[in-house]
Amino acid sequence: MPEAETKHMNAGIGSADSERIPARLIGAIVAVGSLAFIGILTETVMTVLFPALMREFHVDTATVQWITTIYLLSVAATMPISSFLKRRFRLKAIFLAAVALGVVGSLIMIFATAFPLMIVARIIQGVGSGIATPLMINIILEQSPRSKIGRLMGVGSLVITVAPAIGPTVGGAVTSVLPWRAIFVIAVPLMLVAAVIGCACIEQRTPTEAAYLDPIQLGSIIIALVGLVLALNQGGVAVSAAVSGGAAMKSGIVAMVSLMVGLGALLLFAVSSKRAFSPLLRLGILRDPAVLLHALAYTLLPLVAIGYGYVITNVAQLSLGASAFVAGSLVLPGALVGAVCAPVGGWFYDKFGAVKPILIPLGIAILGPVLMLVFSMHLTPVMLAGFYFIFGFLYAIGNANVMTSGLSEVPHQFRPDGNAIFNTGLQFGGAAGTALFSTILAVAQAGAGEEGTPRFAHATAVGGAWTFATMIVICVIGWGCLATAFRIRARRSR
Repeated sequence: MPEAETKHMNAGIGSADSERIPARLIGAIVAVGSLAFIGILTETVMTVLFPALMREFHVDTATVQWITTIYLLSVAATMPISSFLKRRFRLKAIFLAAVALGVVGSLIMIFATAFPLMIVARIIQGVGSGIATPLMINIILEQSPRSKIGRLMGVGSLVITVAPAIGPTVGGAVTSVLPWRAIFVIAVPLMLVAAVIGCACIEQRTPTEAAYLDPIQLGSIIIALVGLVLALNQGGVAVSAAVSGGAAMKSGIVAMVSLMVGLGALLLFAVSSKRAFSPLLRLGILRDPAVLLHALAYTLLPLVAIGYGYVITNVAQLSLGASAFVAGSLVLPGALVGAVCAPVGGWFYDKFGAVKPILIPLGIAILGPVLMLVFSMHLTPVMLAGFYFIFGFLYAIGNANVMTSGLSEVPHQFRPDGNAIFNTGLQFGGAAGTALFSTILAVAQAGAGEEGTPRFAHATAVGGAWTFATMIVICVIGWGCLATAFRIRARRSR
């Protein structure tokens, strides 16, 4: 065989080997992904447990919702430091810290006898989840073969989307036969198994750096995110109380103060990051309009995706008279199929590039809320499940690639910063979606009498129609951001 031909064959074999997905990488993704999955799952499970928690700890609705709110605040405040953690500490150490936080938080939930202890546990769990999710994405971005990055990011998206999809159903099923604390009893050994797999499989491919954590930047970004999420939460509470004739002054003041403090802290963070030698987050990557538009879309679209489940379950129960279990089950088929198909979207990305695998499915996904709006006053549980199936399936295929596409424009050394920014936007969008849609429903229901009456059911249907119209607007804006980003990218390549 000629020497040149032999060299060509060996090069081809080497290239094929470099594009294989290593078994240890799969194990690392499974370990870290399991940890992220458990964290997100327990967040959505808790919403089903509110009535039981209210009875056991003798708290009202406004108090018990802090179980979820404080968790979201903790996650949102932790996400931005993921880039610093990636630069400063070894991946395995970061992973074990997330495991320790998850286990400690779960143990407190199991044995807590006072509501303030529950709040402490949720803060600890939120910090652990805020570490685990970006870590999974960083491992995929850093260690995946280039030709497989799309499908592996799809697997990561599956972890992030399937947990909130099955959370209410799992919570309802478990608590129907076991005490609510059993959920956390089950979670602890699962996290310990993930720890064993992670210790065996997580590899350090890049050296750590002597990164510096500026206390001004850290404090300002935490205050900014907590302030903005709290403003959304309390703003929704204030509007709901105002339209129903309740006391809205306190919540309104908290919302306004939180908004001003949040925006001021965000401005301080931006200024201090621009002047810092070692910024906590390199916000300069957002000067690229293509990256900025991807990040905006990745923040806007989860408003609809995460808020959708809330709206469907409430419309099904309060307008159609379905049971809590049936209402929770309506979102399950679309969410599960969509989550499972997220890696398919990644395969499309690897094969066809970014434009068609993102714009086509996300464009068709808008049909879901459009049909909801058209039939809003004549919906049935089957129609709710079917229309959500359309949205959930196509949204998962397209949205799984948005962050991958956006980060492709970011230099490799700055991708951990991009990962932190995108994941923070995702978390913030999810919190904003629930607050926005719950407020719209509450406004529609105000003055409609008692729950269970025909008048209240009609008002809920009207609120659903308003919500579906809002979803359509958000989806169109998000799709427009992505289409504009791709046009900018196309002009650059000419």
